[in-house]
Amino acid sequence: MASRVHQFYAVAFEENVPLKQIAPVFPQAKLTAHELFMPMQPEGGLYAYPFGAVVTYDLPPERRESELARLSSAGPKLTTKVIREDYMVLEDPNSAIGLSDGALRVDRFTPPRAGIVALTVAQSAAMEYYEQIVERLLARTGEFVERLERRGSVPFRTRPLHRFIGQAISTRGEVLAVLHLLDKPDEAWEDPAMDRIYDDLRAEFDLVDRYRALELKLHSVQEALELLAEVGRDRHLLILEVIIVLLILTEVAIALIPR
Repeated sequence: MASRVHQFYAVAFEENVPLKQIAPVFPQAKLTAHELFMPMQPEGGLYAYPFGAVVTYDLPPERRESELARLSSAGPKLTTKVIREDYMVLEDPNSAIGLSDGALRVDRFTPPRAGIVALTVAQSAAMEYYEQIVERLLARTGEFVERLERRGSVPFRTRPLHRFIGQAISTRGEVLAVLHLLDKPDEAWEDPAMDRIYDDLRAEFDLVDRYRALELKLHSVQEALELLAEVGRDRHLLILEVIIVLLILTEVAIALIPR
């Protein structure tokens, strides 16, 4: 058998992909709790993951965009602001399994192995989306900290700060929830070759280190937000104490005024 190149293409949306909702549009798809797989004729396929990533392989660009549009019409409106990532797998019966020149080489390209590659590429695309979210969160936090450093206080109107803190907490929970993306799929436990493929791809996309970097950045954001919230609370307590003192002084002054 001659060597062949298999092309994977991943798209990560801002929204999650509801698998049960899109399943009726792909009646021949295989649906599990973790993915939807739709084989395409004559070759290739489409994978959809609930964490907001879709991966196609061995589909021409026109067919790929057509299937993505079909998917979008099935579920809630998926944003057009997406992360796209592609990856190449070289199938060569005379080649040992491993990475070479930025591509994965396998001796046989089987459906389970295609699933391992698709999942890893989807994880990488989703991770890039979360990296962008955290970077924006870190930049916004820096603006509040810079103001605190420059003026020694937070804005008097704390509603925007509280809204931002709520948004940050929500984002942090969402990002930490992607930890399950790094769990090894069951197929990798059953086949030593696929286990090696998964480990090689995870190292190729640097998934573990990228996730740790996200955790460190989120921890920095959390510490900064705790400080901002504490400063805002102390400021309002000080204002409340001043008001109470003024009220007491007013009451004393009124009592001393001759009637």
